[in-house]
Amino acid sequence: MPRRNELEDQALQIIINRGPKGILQSELWRELGANSRDGSRISLKLEKKNLIIRKREMSKGRWSYRLSIKRPLLEIDSILDIPCISCENITFCVMGGEVSPIRCKNIANWLITLTD
Repeated sequence: MPRRNELEDQALQIIINRGPKGILQSELWRELGANSRDGSRISLKLEKKNLIIRKREMSKGRWSYRLSIKRPLLEIDSILDIPCISCENITFCVMGGEVSPIRCKNIANWLITLTD
């Protein structure tokens, strides 16, 4: 039987792979090859670490928990167009400096396009 931390890592990877819909806790422990008690402990630990959300749900006449990832994973596509990559002032850009990400119009415009 794998160590507890290894099971937590495996469980988290399974939950991530299921996407936004998540997985029922009972399905998770079956996939892990664990018993229901270990499955419950693992999901509680992941919830306490603020990695997943446990939401109570009725499934096949029994109460279970749907487990889903707490924060969506970032994809590289979300930052490919960031203006900093090709900015001529990147070497001078520092917080509190004359050139700063806080006062950068290019970043502000880029952020606006992300919300469209």
